[in-house]
Amino acid sequence: MVKRLTKLRYYFITVLSVLVAAFIFKFCFSKTEGFLLFNQYHPAWLDFFFKYATNFGDGLISILAAIILLSLRKKKKAMTVTLAYIYSGLLIQVAKRIFHMPRPKFFFEQTLFQYSHFVDGVRMHDQNSFPSGHTASAFALATVFVLVFKKKKISFLCLFMAITIGYSRIYLAQHFLIDVIVGAIAGMGCALLSYHQVYDLKLFRSAKVARRYKKLKIASQANAI
Repeated sequence: MVKRLTKLRYYFITVLSVLVAAFIFKFCFSKTEGFLLFNQYHPAWLDFFFKYATNFGDGLISILAAIILLSLRKKKKAMTVTLAYIYSGLLIQVAKRIFHMPRPKFFFEQTLFQYSHFVDGVRMHDQNSFPSGHTASAFALATVFVLVFKKKKISFLCLFMAITIGYSRIYLAQHFLIDVIVGAIAGMGCALLSYHQVYDLKLFRSAKVARRYKKLKIASQANAI
């Protein structure tokens, strides 16, 4: 795992740098101030773009990716995607119900603040803002793809998509910055855990492969003696 992370350091260093910068920004401004700074520019074309781009953070995208990988006989990759999606989904849902934080629209209504940049056609929610499930799903899938494909071009595309989806949640007034930050961390953590289980610990090998591996291990030990 450490060797793989070292080879892919450009992805993880970039993500960590963005997250650190976001944390610093978060502590420099209040919840409302930070939200407004991220939402100063609201042209119609960006409304249209983020309205649809945010859907790539939906869990159905991870399920579709797993199905495609499975159809291509990439079983380990499909398993890693599936586990990352399951782990991140469970973690986010538990956290949402523990913290039960208000979404921006409800938060502003409670504080009597007038915010007008809601995008038409986007269904607004009131509760369970922390953390962002779309962001977690996006970063989980992006990080798994980076780990299993090991392609620099794929890594930058995955990073761009994950950050875009995370920002879309703030742009569409569905989440605050801290929700997105924690969602990204949760998604990456679940992706790393899934990769470690499938590729390093090999916990999800088929019985046939496990028996073959055991025989090879016994044979190699016998030859060594």
